[in-house]
Amino acid sequence: MDQCHAHQYKKVVHVQDVGARMFEKRSGENPYLKWLTLFVASGTLVCCALPILLVTLGFGAVVASLNYNIPGLIFLAEHKIWTLTMAALILMFLAWVIWRPNQHCPAEPELASLCKKSKRLNKRIFWISSMIWFIGFFTSYLLLPLRNLLNL
Repeated sequence: MDQCHAHQYKKVVHVQDVGARMFEKRSGENPYLKWLTLFVASGTLVCCALPILLVTLGFGAVVASLNYNIPGLIFLAEHKIWTLTMAALILMFLAWVIWRPNQHCPAEPELASLCKKSKRLNKRIFWISSMIWFIGFFTSYLLLPLRNLLNL
């Protein structure tokens, strides 16, 4: 009897290992892609939106101090076209990974629930990253022309 349970346990562990490897080996489904996207989108927020917000609130000295102490911020601000473009390209790739056709979750209930949770997490991270990217784009390229148009 114990041998039967041990054999079934080995089967379950083997199925879980195969399922985990299946998710890792799919093309374009790198587990670090979603976090890379969030990091790059946050870079657009740091380079473009945060300094404008701080200066608007009267904290220009804080922005000057940050730029002096963190030289990478000046590089990002000077190359905001490249920063925003790279973030947009990575966001588009992540959107393709999430919503590409012919995606199926496994039939096994445990793996299917893990697959659904993973898809939900990927979608949430995608939308958060997209909002961060849009805030950076809006403050970099649309805020000043809109302000001039409205005579504010």
